[in-house]
Amino acid sequence: MLKAEGLSCRRGGRPLFSGIDFNVDPGQLLFVRGRNGCGKTTLLRAICGLTALESGQVTLRGEDIRRLDESARADLIYVGHRDAVKDEFTPLENLAVQQGLRGEGFDEARCLDALEEVGLAGYEDIPVRYLSQGQRRRTALSRLLLSSSPLWVLDEPLTALDVRAVDWLLELLEMHLAQGGLVVTTSHQPIDGLREANILDLS
Repeated sequence: MLKAEGLSCRRGGRPLFSGIDFNVDPGQLLFVRGRNGCGKTTLLRAICGLTALESGQVTLRGEDIRRLDESARADLIYVGHRDAVKDEFTPLENLAVQQGLRGEGFDEARCLDALEEVGLAGYEDIPVRYLSQGQRRRTALSRLLLSSSPLWVLDEPLTALDVRAVDWLLELLEMHLAQGGLVVTTSHQPIDGLREANILDLS
């Protein structure tokens, strides 16, 4: 279970949000919404322990998210609004780097299968700088197919995706939730139809 208690954060001396509490249980999705600049990305990064809070605590399975050891940190995966892919690397090389950063061995066959599933078959060995924004986004999202992490934290995951890719991602999220996974996400596009979608409005 993911739990947040009394989360508050400031940026540039002004409050972004305060008094945020929520629980996300296995099989549930938390949808964070609000106007631009209200702190959605900051909150998602704080959930991952990447941004310091003014007050409050985030725990995953009862452990402070900021104090998780390396093995426990593998229980979450974060795909940010920026794709976090290296332009000079190919999609396959980017996946190899990500697996290495997570302490996982590179499995070329699995990576190729993941890229094929996201619609990048034939683009595996093309440097990302030559790909479209949608293809870059799919490169980043292909990491989800290689992850066994129960908690997915996704910032604007539908950005730059075409209709087919959006349908694929929503099906993937539904499958993850059906298997007891947890999802925290924000999006300017609707995510209607996903099971157990709870709303956290920061406006």
